[in-house]
Amino acid sequence: MATEHKILLIEPPFCRLYEGSQSLCLYPLSLGYLAGTIRKETDWDVTVYNADFSPESKPYEVSYMTGIGFQNYLKNLRDLSGPVWEEVRSTIAESRPTVIGISSKSQNFRSSCIIAKLAKEIDSNILVILGGPHSSMVGKDVLRDPNIDVSVRGEGERTLVELLAAIKQGRDFSGINGILYRHGAEIIENPPRQYIEDLDSLCFPHQYAPDVLKDFDQYPKSAFRAIFATRGCPYNCFFCGSKNIWSRRVRYRSATSVSDEIKSLQRMGLGHIHFADDTFGVNKEHIHRICTSLIQNCPGLKWGCEIHANLVDERLIALMKKAGCVAVNVGIESGNNQMLKKIRKTITVEKAISATNVIHDQGLDVSAFFMVGFPEETEETLSDTMKAMGKINGHLIYSIFTPYPGTEAFQFCEEKGLIDGDFDVSLYNHQSPENCFCVNLTKQRFRTIVSKMEIFVDRRNKNRALKEMLSMQKIAGYIKDHGMVHSIRKFVSNVR
Repeated sequence: MATEHKILLIEPPFCRLYEGSQSLCLYPLSLGYLAGTIRKETDWDVTVYNADFSPESKPYEVSYMTGIGFQNYLKNLRDLSGPVWEEVRSTIAESRPTVIGISSKSQNFRSSCIIAKLAKEIDSNILVILGGPHSSMVGKDVLRDPNIDVSVRGEGERTLVELLAAIKQGRDFSGINGILYRHGAEIIENPPRQYIEDLDSLCFPHQYAPDVLKDFDQYPKSAFRAIFATRGCPYNCFFCGSKNIWSRRVRYRSATSVSDEIKSLQRMGLGHIHFADDTFGVNKEHIHRICTSLIQNCPGLKWGCEIHANLVDERLIALMKKAGCVAVNVGIESGNNQMLKKIRKTITVEKAISATNVIHDQGLDVSAFFMVGFPEETEETLSDTMKAMGKINGHLIYSIFTPYPGTEAFQFCEEKGLIDGDFDVSLYNHQSPENCFCVNLTKQRFRTIVSKMEIFVDRRNKNRALKEMLSMQKIAGYIKDHGMVHSIRKFVSNVR
């Protein structure tokens, strides 16, 4: 039987199901926030288990050659005798929790359901709570799985603390906002929970990691590099579900809170962090405050982020560089302006490419997100996207449009007959060969076109990486031969 007042928080396996030699070498921020809040505000024993991490595996590397490892992934979803699931079983059995909390995205929801099943087989009295983006997106549908007892929608920190108090005291869940739960044969949906206004009141996610994270000593320092400065995204992209989770109203952490967390990470030995916000800073004023604080309080820091193209100008990027920024991601998605309007990106191709040029000219690494296969794509729009990819002086991040349940895009695809009632969410993700949700293209034609795009992206990224490596080797040799560093900038530009 389970030990009293013990909760096991789990990140489900996904990368490891594709390729056993690779894993998600990150401390999941969502579980870090939940575990820290539980430690801070309750007397529950909490453990975080990232089931997508293996100490023996190397960090997961995304390949843009769609389909690599996909059959292995499907096999692992069917065959629960594999090493990943045996590890899940043994971890649950050894932990003997009262409660299991699973953080689920749509792409690993099937994996989450398997964990719930295994938990109930080990001890039917374990209460299984599902949170994360998928729960916020689909509502009652989560509880179609009989092994899931409670679904948490929206931010989970306050909700989970109240749930644990009710469990400990033997109370029902009727007064807990932000949850759906099973009461006999009935599913009860409580009112939504208000968002946390003071984000500075939350713990630092890494703060309790040494005490709560399974295999903490096996993680590299870089696994703790992610940080949030905001919650919420004001944009309204057609395909995105962020507003279902955080809302479109942006809440900001203070610059002092952000720099304090980063100083704490620096004391852990991290020299490079990444802002995991949907879009960094959202507005220039907040970015200014963050950068000023980093310059004053976090010397030697290097960091990266994702920024909206419309915010980019030379002065802002120069300030970010001065504050330690070395890499910036920009979401472009399509190379066709009409398609950008349809998906409500609020940018033009010309503005986006100009933004990447500004970032590159300031000496920062640039990565550009592109997504192909939107419902109204044509061969012409896909061709325009490939042309735009060729104009980016940086790394390309490629994905295939995926209509996640609960998004406007999913509803649109249903209305157009691109999705039927048998939609299996486990089959579709941004690198799935099953993805094709285009009104104007057959799956066969779509696969023919995007396969060429995938080869282009893969080769281009590898060629850039090779050129940069050769550049650094030649620079090292040049310095050794000449004993000086003058003209290196000119030398690098000539090599490239």
